[in-house]
Amino acid sequence: MQVVALRHHQFGHHLDLLAAMFRLRRRVFKDRLDWTVSVSGEFEIDVYDALNPTYLLITTETRDVVASVRLLPTTGPTMLTDTFSSLLAGQPAPRSEQILESSRFCVDTARAPEATEGGLNRTTFLLFAAMIEGMRAARADAIATVTDVRMERILRRAGWPLERIAPAQRIGQTMALAGFLRNSDAALAAMYRHAAVEGPVLRDEPLPLAAA
Repeated sequence: MQVVALRHHQFGHHLDLLAAMFRLRRRVFKDRLDWTVSVSGEFEIDVYDALNPTYLLITTETRDVVASVRLLPTTGPTMLTDTFSSLLAGQPAPRSEQILESSRFCVDTARAPEATEGGLNRTTFLLFAAMIEGMRAARADAIATVTDVRMERILRRAGWPLERIAPAQRIGQTMALAGFLRNSDAALAAMYRHAAVEGPVLRDEPLPLAAA
């Protein structure tokens, strides 16, 4: 597997990866979790995908996407500000060049089933490591995110605790909350350890399709 950062100026050269990511999101968020999301055919896509985000992708040798997350600057529109503002509980929305927002975090555990000694999915830790590396590449100090209490427990157990902005609230069937994930040497080292890698995981350019 490879872990890559796909930025908007690269989209035209890697349309196959974008399509695979949107299909993954459809499988996870609509078909598996049954969230109320915008679906176009086999894709899950929303208005925030039109804002030139950076996508962090984990792909197989055949360029199938098995995990992804979207990063946006908080200086523009974000899901936390414009879609889930109730989770702020009256607190000001994050808006800084030093803060990114992550959204649409997903892992296809059926296609990437490898578990760590602690029983959590290794691909999840690779994506966590990529998020910290991506934060550092953007010279950011924190990532703001909307997640649920289950993921909050996973992050705390993994060594990258979420700093809550406000108490969790029920949204549909989910106990959701907003919080910050801080840039941390200790957290990055923990993600490397859990993922069984020794150093940086994130590539700036996807590898071509492997020869048959």
